[in-house]
Amino acid sequence: MNLKNQLTHSKIFSLLIVMGLAATTVATLTLKGQSQSQMTTNDQNQSKWNQLTPEEKRVIVEKGTERAFTGEYDDHYEDGTYTCKRCNAELYQSVNKFDAHCGWPAFDKEIPGAVRRKPDIDGSRTEILCATCGAHLGHVFMGEGFTQTDTRHCVNSISMNFIPARMQKSETVMPTAINKAIFAGGCFWGMEYQFKQAPGVINAVVGYTGGHTKNPTYREVCDHTTGHAEAIEVTYDPQMTNYENLAKFFFEIHDPTQLNRQGPDIGDQYRSEIFYYDDQQKATAEKLISILTQKGYKVATSLKPATIFYPAEDYHQDYYTKTGGSPYCHIYTKRF
Repeated sequence: MNLKNQLTHSKIFSLLIVMGLAATTVATLTLKGQSQSQMTTNDQNQSKWNQLTPEEKRVIVEKGTERAFTGEYDDHYEDGTYTCKRCNAELYQSVNKFDAHCGWPAFDKEIPGAVRRKPDIDGSRTEILCATCGAHLGHVFMGEGFTQTDTRHCVNSISMNFIPARMQKSETVMPTAINKAIFAGGCFWGMEYQFKQAPGVINAVVGYTGGHTKNPTYREVCDHTTGHAEAIEVTYDPQMTNYENLAKFFFEIHDPTQLNRQGPDIGDQYRSEIFYYDDQQKATAEKLISILTQKGYKVATSLKPATIFYPAEDYHQDYYTKTGGSPYCHIYTKRF
């Protein structure tokens, strides 16, 4: 090969190297730009996610598991749609729910594209997550033969919300946000009965909170060893009502002047207490107590930051609906 040909090949080789480096640089910058764009999108999406309680965060974010047979939707078969607790994405239709006698809600099919699967860190199970926000839902099992799909999505109730079919439009429109409130005001049967009839309330669950014992039972709470109060966790649509309306309603369906009792029910578990999630809820409660005080009421209601809410045993949920009874001391009395 002569000198001229050697120089020509050398130039071509150098040019190819430069072109390769340029392509690599462009690809790197493109991926970096996409990554930054994805991070921005994720941040924007997270700003729209619903507020989670400490117990919801333990399951949805930290991948915990709620206690078997205590979940709100374990024995629940109303017609409607189950949605992600964190981002409101639709996950399952009630037609695909079945009783697997396992203690958690079971579905044999998800809404197409709604649920993502990945190997669990335990190396043996398959985790299921919300495909939209990555919220932990539970695990999926195959080959058990429960239904024709031979599939069981074992889902934590606390990872979901439920939208009854009667509340859905022909084209499903999910609320932009779902908020929560926790109130204690005597026997939780009556509190639940009243709040479930309040405008804008999506659901009300009876349970225990404010104490120090993990996963308390009704008997333990009644024995005054847990520090917990009988309470209700109210889920509401902020497009239909607001926290102040619910707090006013709370003060009007029980006697806030009674200390550690409500009517014939006596004990610290029957105390009047508001568990606030943020400073805004606290300020609202303080304002309402001030108004009642100015009206001459000696308000005994205390305020405390919300901690883990433990749903009560299934037989306590919807007690008056199941028994056909009605509250004996939670009678509406207008105070505002």
